[in-house]
Amino acid sequence: MSATRILVLSDLHANATAFEAVLSAAEGRWDICVCLGDVVGYGPDPNQVTARVRALGATTIRGNHDKAISGVMDTIDFNPVARAAVEWTRAELQPEHLSWLKELQPGPFPTDGIVLIHGAYQDEDEYVFTPAQAMDGLLDSSSAVTFFGHTHHQGGFSFLDSSVELLQIRPRPSESFTALRLEPGRRYLLNPGSVGQPRDGDPRAAFAIADLEHHIVEFWRVPYDISAVQDRMRSAHLPEPLAQRLMLGR
Repeated sequence: MSATRILVLSDLHANATAFEAVLSAAEGRWDICVCLGDVVGYGPDPNQVTARVRALGATTIRGNHDKAISGVMDTIDFNPVARAAVEWTRAELQPEHLSWLKELQPGPFPTDGIVLIHGAYQDEDEYVFTPAQAMDGLLDSSSAVTFFGHTHHQGGFSFLDSSVELLQIRPRPSESFTALRLEPGRRYLLNPGSVGQPRDGDPRAAFAIADLEHHIVEFWRVPYDISAVQDRMRSAHLPEPLAQRLMLGR
């Protein structure tokens, strides 16, 4: 296994304040960075967040919002609020960032001893919430440890002896992180949670750090100035429900 500590990011959704809080909390704790997609969409800072991801040299796969905003897919399946955010973001993004998003690779993408996917293993745009939905990824991945995003829910699944276990692994409100010890023989499908728009009831920005050499994955949550992000969203006339859900974490 790799001796490298991997910072795992997903669903940044153009939230620069949350992203900077994550990078500050993770400083000195990682060697390389990966991103599971949805760099942009919903949030008010698409250029700043895209530039920061690129500057980090993060191995990045595409998410559905990255595809929609860069014109790789249409928005027929997007609700009106999400579609409005896509159109605003497309108009705001600098051409070089749009081109970068358009060229992002799809998952599954193997790198550094893990596999990256945005949604489901067989369909990058499908959500994985249940053990049944997780089964394909657990069985078909080329790695024992696979990371996915898209749901904005921190946690994951493990597989051993034909049984899939739902892993309830996120820090308590009083904690910054909680650790999962990887057991030999088990396969894991893990979600670091969303940096920019959590939906699992905890509004703090979420990420993970994987240390495969020591068989540990840390799941982190960090607070950030949500009201500052909401102010920028309102100034940009982004849909109000997108601003409201940041405070609720749903």
